[in-house]
Amino acid sequence: MPGKKKLNGQSQKLKLVYLMQMLEEETDLERGLTMPQIIEKLEARGVPAERKSIYRDIAVLRETGVDIRMLPTRPVEYALVRSELGIDDVMMLVDIVQSSRFITERKSNKLVKSLKGLVSERERKLLDKRVHVRGRIKNQSDSIFHSVDVIHEALQRKRKVQFLYFSYGTDLKRSARHDGKRYELTPVQVVYSDGNYYLAAYDDDDKAIKTFRIDRMELLQMSATAATRCAAIANYEFADFAYQSFGMFSGEPVSATLHVSAPLMDTIVDRFGTDLDIVRSTANYADVRVNVQKSPQFFGWVAGLNGGVTIKAPKKLDAEYKEWLKSLIAE
Repeated sequence: MPGKKKLNGQSQKLKLVYLMQMLEEETDLERGLTMPQIIEKLEARGVPAERKSIYRDIAVLRETGVDIRMLPTRPVEYALVRSELGIDDVMMLVDIVQSSRFITERKSNKLVKSLKGLVSERERKLLDKRVHVRGRIKNQSDSIFHSVDVIHEALQRKRKVQFLYFSYGTDLKRSARHDGKRYELTPVQVVYSDGNYYLAAYDDDDKAIKTFRIDRMELLQMSATAATRCAAIANYEFADFAYQSFGMFSGEPVSATLHVSAPLMDTIVDRFGTDLDIVRSTANYADVRVNVQKSPQFFGWVAGLNGGVTIKAPKKLDAEYKEWLKSLIAE
């Protein structure tokens, strides 16, 4: 490109920066860049790029809060909806990248170096911090990000998706579920939880929304079959936010009153937020009404608080919780 200085070997570390710059300068909600255009523009800056690496970078930027959207065009265009980044924005992104269990240490270091390129040398010193992330994953398959992209395209085009789904046996060998046949389901929502990507999808046969780990899918592709439309799909997002789930395990929605000791109020706020319905409170405890999805994982969460949180109402829920505890002892 005329007037452009040829980049040296450090150019790969700037790929994320250039990606952010071109999306911010050249895209909006009405105009985006296709994947071939992004690759061409990066190469014009001296940065060779592959489609899968850009999928990965876009996915990571989304995880850090950058609003990159896929426009409903054919072919798909990507657009950035964001105002100019300041030092506070970059510092927040660095904190999120360094604190994420999902991003590997090598990728985290690479991203932080790229993000520092967005600010001045003086401001970079403010970003020189280290965060130890307990349980950070050591590897993440690039195919996951491509799978997420395929699912998003299916959502936009209102199509079903097809895939094989695997699970691990006690011998740590993988085996295909569904009698080795492909699932063909309506994608409802992609969810990132507890370090993994999940797909919530509607099963026409069971007339229910089920959850699948995306990293356990293979041969994922968009189907030619139109997506199913029904009330369960339309109301899914509302239900997901209205009733707190524990992990990716769903259950019956229940409005519960929890009896919480004062030292554990921070734990309750961390889980349910500050917009709590306090039924009654003293200096020593509070009765808090929350919406939860009843499941063994919810019962396990209560048990793990060692008596500091108990179920006060409804009585039926408390009785089911105690029966669940007894069943563990019986086993």
